[in-house]
Amino acid sequence: MDKVNFFLASLFAATAVAAGAFGAHGLQRLTAEATVIQTYQTAVQYHFWHAIALLLAGLLAPYGKPQLNYWARQSFLAGLICFSGSLYLLTYLRLQQLLSFKWIVFITPIGGLFLIMGWVLLGFSFTSFKQSN
Repeated sequence: MDKVNFFLASLFAATAVAAGAFGAHGLQRLTAEATVIQTYQTAVQYHFWHAIALLLAGLLAPYGKPQLNYWARQSFLAGLICFSGSLYLLTYLRLQQLLSFKWIVFITPIGGLFLIMGWVLLGFSFTSFKQSN
């Protein structure tokens, strides 16, 4: 696995744990609004799962088609940033009561498409296995 992707997967997993801890202990002190908390929890959940997916894709890279695996990892990265990042930003904007930035919600489904594309590409990367010696 590319050392940069391994580092990024580890970094994303660590930040997901930190974000989850903030959501469990700090966010509820800032707001009691259920939609804000739910949006944040969704961001953390997808953040963490796809950090693990990025790590898994990298570890499995030698066993599939390298080009497709590479693009799967890039899609996971883009999806993590766009999907979870836009939800984190939306949570922050709601807390600051800056709702004039509702355009940010259009980035979330783009991130979701990247995440879906990452899983599809990862699956296709294993359509023809390399034989290991």
